[in-house]
Amino acid sequence: MLQLLLLRHAKSEWDKPGIRDIDRPLAPRGQRAAADMARAILNAGLLPDRVLCSPATRTRETLAALRPYLGKENEVIFVDGLYESSPRDYLRAIAQLGGDADTLMVIGHNPATQGTAMALAGAGEPAVLADIAAGYPTGALTVIAFDREDWMDITARGGRVTGFIKPRDLEGEASGENRQD
Repeated sequence: MLQLLLLRHAKSEWDKPGIRDIDRPLAPRGQRAAADMARAILNAGLLPDRVLCSPATRTRETLAALRPYLGKENEVIFVDGLYESSPRDYLRAIAQLGGDADTLMVIGHNPATQGTAMALAGAGEPAVLADIAAGYPTGALTVIAFDREDWMDITARGGRVTGFIKPRDLEGEASGENRQD
């Protein structure tokens, strides 16, 4: 069985003029959300064997926030095709670069992350599927399971969504209090 973790980068800075889109860093809120998501991934036992990551600064910084919680060295591949791309590009990267990973994480951007989740989701709790379809906030994670042995064999609507975690669902869990930005 294969497990795919589709993570949209955390909240990025928008108020710094002159920075190219690919170079935008995470906002302080995004840094906190990425760390919260990393703890949630660890606590849920969703540790990836391999990570495919967009080369954008905000995706790299999201990955950096995850690293202390992953618990082991994970193979990371930076994939140019995950920046300014489509769900078709994501599906191609997953099939070609998933390799022997049982759990594969893709850290990318919207609308491609949401589109990929929707393209692969064939089953799952209807309320969760509707939530994903309604919006994919920054820092959100979809977990999709496949009854397959090879990433080349996954198909549209062939996965079962087993989780959808949004940063706002985690706020305050780390410190036991609610935070506001």
